[in-house]
Formats: sequence, C-alpha cells, structure tokens
Amino acid sequence: MVQRVNSAANPYRDALRGLELADPVRAFFDWCRERERIREKRERGEPPQWSADPIFQRGRFLNVFREDDRGSRAVVRFVRRAGSSLPELLHALFFARWCNRDTTLDAMEPPLLRQPARLRHFLLHETAQPWFSEAYPVVEARWENRTYDRLEGGIELIPRALGFLEACVRGAAGHVVTATRRINAEFRMSNDFPIFMAVADIAWFDPSLIRPDSPVPTGIGSAPFMDLLQKHLGLPDHEATMAKMIELQSVYWPEARRAFTPIDVEYLCCECRKYYSYVNGTKRFEGRNLFTPNR
Repeated sequence: MVQRVNSAANPYRDALRGLELADPVRAFFDWCRERERIREKRERGEPPQWSADPIFQRGRFLNVFREDDRGSRAVVRFVRRAGSSLPELLHALFFARWCNRDTTLDAMEPPLLRQPARLRHFLLHETAQPWFSEAYPVVEARWENRTYDRLEGGIELIPRALGFLEACVRGAAGHVVTATRRINAEFRMSNDFPIFMAVADIAWFDPSLIRPDSPVPTGIGSAPFMDLLQKHLGLPDHEATMAKMIELQSVYWPEARRAFTPIDVEYLCCECRKYYSYVNGTKRFEGRNLFTPNR
C-alpha cells in the first residue's frame, strides 16, 4: 500500500469542505473531457474563449495528459537530446526536474551537464532569470556530509550521485515509490517531489525500469478530491481508488486517446481540487491562479 499524505499538515485539507457533489466520479471525467476540448481548440488555433464555463475561462489548469503540458514537453525534448545510456537519461531527467523551466531547458545543450563551471555560468548569466520554475520547491539535499541548495544540487550533486541513483532505480523492481524512498533516504529532502517526478518520468523513456502502472503516493493538493472519490466508491485507500478510476475510464470516457495510469489519476485529482475549490468559494481568481489567454 502506498503511504497516504499526512492530512493534518495539508494546507488544502478544507478546500472542499461542505462541497456537495452527487457523483464525484462523473465530475472528475466531466472535468477531463472539458479540459481536453479546450486544449484541442487552442491547438487548432481557435480564438478564446475556448469554454463557456466561467471557471475555465478565468482559472489556470494543467492539461489532462501530462505529456501535453509545456514543462513536460520541454523535459522530453531535453532528455531526448541528452543520450541513450541510463546514466545520461538519469542525469538529464534529474537535472530537468531540478530546473523544471521550459525556456532554460530549450536553450541549454545537454553536454553542459558534464561541465560544471560552464553550466553554472549558463544558468546564472546566459539564460532568463530565474533559471528555474517556481511551480514547486526544490529544497536542500544532502550527499556525503554536504548540503546542496537547488543550484548546487543541479550542478554538483546529481552527477556525483549518478551511480547511486542508477542502483536505486534498478533495485526498485519498477516501483516509483520504492525508488523515490531509497533515493531520499540519502538525500534527506524535506520535500521529495522533484525526486518523485524524475523517477516517474523514467517510465516515458524506459518502462522496463519504472512501470507506467506503478502505484504512486497522494500529494497534498490531490488528497481532498481523492478523499471524495474514495468515500463515494467505498474503497479502503487511495491506491484502490486510483485503480478503480482507471477501470472506470472505459465507462465514463471511452473516447479518450489513451488509458490513464495511477500518476494520471493522482495529478488530475489535484486539478479537480483546484476547479472545485473555485466552485466551493475557497479559492480566488487572483495572482498566479488567474488565466490570461495566449500568455
């Protein structure tokens, strides 16, 4: 069983408190269909507004499929240019998730990963600042009695730990959670999300190492909506809930272009939590939450 998020420490814990949804499963798949229609209209070059839904008109949401998001597309482009060996794959993936900014990754040549001095200069002086995305934090990591901040982690820590990272991934029997926990047992990061993302992304490039159907933990942003689904379906935990939602996709959204995996369901529950927080009045259209077309 995948360990669940500590709900007592979750700032989103009450985001959906009092919300009444007759069928959270249908609400989940309704969200997916509408968000995918928006993506299709936008990519066809149709002018906004792409939805009659006022929440979709004003709020920012990720796409239904992770591979359609701008950041993930940049990660894939960068990693594909980095080389085909497992050390090259791991180096590129972990750096990409430490950075997580599409403009930096698109402007950078992967051979810089093996040239620490040049990489540092590029990140600090040759690309737009900040060189990293603030979408999620990358906290300090430990390695061999030294602490690395985000910059030094991307430049120095990852190449020094490549042998260890490879051993953790190979020894995880395809499981995202196992590999993430083994790596963070040494890195001791208070937020292991960038490790989790890098490990999960391996499935895009080598599904024999990390299985696409591997169970994943529930993040704090996903937990409130996952709780609604679990209660509605009468299931014992989030892992069983993710599995059931994958099964129900063929009933509620059979025309989807591909089947969901556990990480898809977890990620989409976070987006549904955002959407229904607007419905519930616990989230406001302001700051980074506010969507501006064509920006």
